[in-house]
Amino acid sequence: MSNSNIGSKQPTLRKPVVLMTMGSQERKGHDYQVMTHKYITPLVEFSDCVPVLVPTCCGTDDLETYLDMADGVYLTGAGSNIDPALYGQENQTPGKGQDQNRDLFDIPLVKAALKRGLPIFGICRGMQEINVALGGDIYQKVYAEPGFNDHRENPEDPVEVQYAQVHGVKIKPGSWLRDALGTDEIRVNSLHGQGLRKLGAGIEAIAHAEDGLVEAIHAPSISPFLFAVQWHPEWQAAKNPDSIKMFQAFGDACRAQVRKSQVKRHQAA
Repeated sequence: MSNSNIGSKQPTLRKPVVLMTMGSQERKGHDYQVMTHKYITPLVEFSDCVPVLVPTCCGTDDLETYLDMADGVYLTGAGSNIDPALYGQENQTPGKGQDQNRDLFDIPLVKAALKRGLPIFGICRGMQEINVALGGDIYQKVYAEPGFNDHRENPEDPVEVQYAQVHGVKIKPGSWLRDALGTDEIRVNSLHGQGLRKLGAGIEAIAHAEDGLVEAIHAPSISPFLFAVQWHPEWQAAKNPDSIKMFQAFGDACRAQVRKSQVKRHQAA
């Protein structure tokens, strides 16, 4: 590392702390709270943030305490679907697993984080949670909707095939995402049966799949940084320049939050 790089650092700026909510998983009669490494690693390596894994199995009594220590919120994907009752629909996929503890924690978490102005980054289920939290709803079976493609992976395929880049995503011209990635279209993986239908209050689509399905959102009217995608940029992020840029953008937003907090503490001192 050059001396100029060392001199450019701000030693008084601590690393941002980012909340990551875990999900429920049953194994041989025991209930677990889990988070896969693939989500944690790029947050550490490219966002340069400190992850705090938050259990969702104990209710929301300590939600504000968690937020007191947070500079950002990162909502990951999961194998479960959101309870459709939370967006006013009957369950069309009863054979698919749900995680109501996570639903009942993450939806209030989104609302509370927005009140604090915290950066939020969502992936797959995380994007759907954000949309539901803001009053939107979901296509429960994108593959059964006229005009849409089947965005699911083949469960029989090896993981490398499941996470292969299989379709294009067109990015909204003039959007911050277009500026951040420096391109109008990227290739992404696709491992989801559900997708956004009606967008929640303040949410804007900034990328679409080839069939028109919403693939990325932000909410500039209500948040300095709320960004979410339907695909999985965390998968082998180190090999994907677009993924790296997205995680870096989230990290930058969290560092801006740290600076803001430090200024407030200094003024109050």
